[in-house]
Amino acid sequence: MVESEARGRLPGIHPISVIDIGSNSVRLVVYEGLSRSPAVFFNEKVLCGLGRGLAQNGRMDEEGIARALSALRRFRALSEQARATRIHVLATAAAREAENGPAFVEEAEAILGTQIRILTGEEEARYSAYGIISGFHDPDGIAGDLGGGSLELVDVLADRIGHGITLPLGGLRLAEMSNNDVGKAARFAREHIEKADMLEAGHDRTFYCVGGTWRNLARLHMEVTDYPLHMMQAYQLSASEAEDFLGDVIRGKYAKHDAMRVVSKSRRNLLPFGAVSLRETLTRMKPKSVAFSALGVREGYLFSLLDDEEKARDPLLAAAGELAILRARSPEHARELADWTGGVFEAFGMDETEEEGRYRRAACLMADISWRAHPDYRGLQALNIIAHGSFTGITHAGRAYIALANYYRFEGLNDNGSTSPLAAVATPRLLECAKLLGGLLRVVYLFSASMPGVIPRLKVERGEDGAAGSLVFVVPKGLGPFEGERLEGRLQQLAKLTGRTLSFRFEDRA
Repeated sequence: MVESEARGRLPGIHPISVIDIGSNSVRLVVYEGLSRSPAVFFNEKVLCGLGRGLAQNGRMDEEGIARALSALRRFRALSEQARATRIHVLATAAAREAENGPAFVEEAEAILGTQIRILTGEEEARYSAYGIISGFHDPDGIAGDLGGGSLELVDVLADRIGHGITLPLGGLRLAEMSNNDVGKAARFAREHIEKADMLEAGHDRTFYCVGGTWRNLARLHMEVTDYPLHMMQAYQLSASEAEDFLGDVIRGKYAKHDAMRVVSKSRRNLLPFGAVSLRETLTRMKPKSVAFSALGVREGYLFSLLDDEEKARDPLLAAAGELAILRARSPEHARELADWTGGVFEAFGMDETEEEGRYRRAACLMADISWRAHPDYRGLQALNIIAHGSFTGITHAGRAYIALANYYRFEGLNDNGSTSPLAAVATPRLLECAKLLGGLLRVVYLFSASMPGVIPRLKVERGEDGAAGSLVFVVPKGLGPFEGERLEGRLQQLAKLTGRTLSFRFEDRA
């Protein structure tokens, strides 16, 4: 096999495939490799409806089986073409419960040439929880994974997972059990949710939504509310806002709404039943907020394969560091910025929280990812890559901070039409941080020429009068030739932004 000359891929890892055989869909995802923040190399889904009719006759749908087997033949070929070194195959509720499940699994294994792992309900809940842990920074709440046949619930706190339970409340099953009557579906769901005592521990915490139907509900809400950042990962609503919206979906308010175009046609009929299961869960749990996850069982399973050291890495900083390796002129320089700006923020009186510090470091690691673009578009390209990148371990407000900081670094410190949608997502505090960081980067990039070795030598001290409003950038001997009008102009832009007196002291002139 001839090796590709491509250098847009991370070294030292190899593609890995995960096939997920669910009650409603069968999906292949080929990941770039087994890592803390794996990038999706290839992704394809077929809605087979294996669980259709399972609630009535205990068997998987024969037409669904034929479609699934056909899809699996293609998925194996695609995995091999993508040079995947391993194929992991997971099967959930339909395969585990159906009378004809064993025969289907046997035929599927023959097609794929590998063993299929049929997950128990508890295993499915655990891998869903791992998906939340892999995608959220210090999660605190209950994860719910809604499939076609079942709903898995499990408590998650930081990296700890509680006992998981499985309920027969998948969207496909609810629709069939109620004969497509959402009122009957709500009563059926309520009966089961009332027995889920573990939900009581979720009061005033976060409910994490996993699963395609719930993601489509979030997509519909984004469209209805004209939300500016169409990123599913970590999209968050207050519990009351979520319950009001779910009630509207159940009553059919959006059935013929233009916004429904963002929901795949194959999911539209199941949307009210997904809304039923989510509303009943929220009513019992009484969470503070609802967060949607783009990561689930597949990503959770991969996370479980990592060693402890890799699991403990910050997913946002891991992804930002990888992007620096792939796109920056010098990843070492990016790491220098991440270290140096922490001390400078302190000098400016910015007492960062842990979360803000993570975002600042990530912004520095990604500060040079658009250097190959035309100079007029570097800021906009950086903003788009970061705002719409598949990063995890970050809130939407944090994503806005990082994107805006890098936009300001190229385009200046004034907001315009390109930044206003993201500025609406960020908090005032994070906007302040983004402008300070963008202003600092505008100054120090004129010293470094985007290469390492200079930035750590620069110091920031209080002025001679010792006043907090006066800061001096101390430039050590040997760096005097960097002095210039452009550098001074950038510093005074930062001074105007922060309301401080800022100056350089070149020790070559001492």
